[in-house]
Amino acid sequence: MPTKRKAPSPHAKAERHLSRRDPRLREMIRRVGPCTLQPHPNHFYALVRTIISQQISTAVARSIAAKLEQALAPDGPTAGRIHAATDAVIRGCGLSAAKLKSLRHLAAMVLDGSLPLADLRHMSDDEIRESLMQVHGIGPWSVDMFLMFAVSRPDVLPIGDLGIRAGMKVLFGLTEIPPKDELIRLAEPWRPYRTIASWYIWRSKDTAVAIPRANGKNGRA
Repeated sequence: MPTKRKAPSPHAKAERHLSRRDPRLREMIRRVGPCTLQPHPNHFYALVRTIISQQISTAVARSIAAKLEQALAPDGPTAGRIHAATDAVIRGCGLSAAKLKSLRHLAAMVLDGSLPLADLRHMSDDEIRESLMQVHGIGPWSVDMFLMFAVSRPDVLPIGDLGIRAGMKVLFGLTEIPPKDELIRLAEPWRPYRTIASWYIWRSKDTAVAIPRANGKNGRA
C-alpha cells in the first residue's frame, strides 16, 4: 500500500521564515515539530479562559476552568450562565473576587451587545485591543492571548508574559531579562510571525525541550 503523506503544517510558511531568519529558532522548530496553533471558535469561552489564567499557572487555570464548566453545566460558562450564577457558585470554583468581577462585566457587555464578539474576527488588532480593554480586568496580556489563541493573529509578541521574557533571555544567552523595548528589538527579525515564534518558546518549555542558547549550548527556560 502507498505510504500516506503527512498533511502539511498550517504554519509551514511561518516555520520556514523563522528558520531562515533565526538559527536559534530553527533548532527549536526542528525539536518541537510543526506548530499546532489553531483559532478557538468560541470567543466568549476563550476570553473566560484568559481571565481565569491571569497570573496563575497553566495547571491551576485548567483545574479552575474544569470546575467552572461543571458548576455551570450543561451549557458551561456562557454569558447567560455566568450572568445567572450566584457569586458563591463562581467563587467556589477557585476564582478571586477580581476575576469574578471581570467575568460578570464580560458577560454583561456581551449580553447587552456592547461587546459584539461576532465582529471581532473582522477587526484589526488595534480595534480588538480597544474593544476588549473596555472589559474590567482585561489588559494588554489578556488581549495578546486572545489575539494569538482565539483569532490566530500571526504577528503578536506578548512581552507582558513572563514565560516569553524568560524564554527569550535563555534563547539569546542573556544574563537577565531585558526591558520590553529590547525584547521588541530582538524579535524584529521574526516579523510577521512573532506569534508562531512565541508559541515555540512556550512549547519548548512545556515539552521540556531545551531552548538553544545563543552560544550553541542548550539550556532550559
